[in-house]
Amino acid sequence: MKFQVIIDRKTELIICTAMFNGKAHDGTIFKKTTRLHPDTQAFFDSGYRGVQKVHAKSLIPIRHKDDIAKLSDEKKATRKAENKAISSVRMKIEHVIGRVKNFKIVAERYRNRLKRLLLRFNLICGIVNFEKSFA
Repeated sequence: MKFQVIIDRKTELIICTAMFNGKAHDGTIFKKTTRLHPDTQAFFDSGYRGVQKVHAKSLIPIRHKDDIAKLSDEKKATRKAENKAISSVRMKIEHVIGRVKNFKIVAERYRNRLKRLLLRFNLICGIVNFEKSFA
């Protein structure tokens, strides 16, 4: 199973979750489940390639091997600075995802009924939000 988690960048609270089959592409999950305002700036990991076509204000790190190797030295420096800025925001998001993984429902194999998996995942996300609100 694959989960999509949308996190508010400023408050670091989980806003929305979705669950799909593990074979589904991240971009497909985003297109089917998420509606963002066109002015909202969104940060994605590199699994969400192609989301820029759907959401114009999306920021995805640039791959070094494919894109940066062909550029001049000045443009390489600016692209690396952009990647560093994106990764600094993504770091906070990854910390929230790590807190969810501490409950082991995502990190290990789930051996119960799939019917209740999303419910349990949402409850864990609620617990993580509750802990964050008192921290």
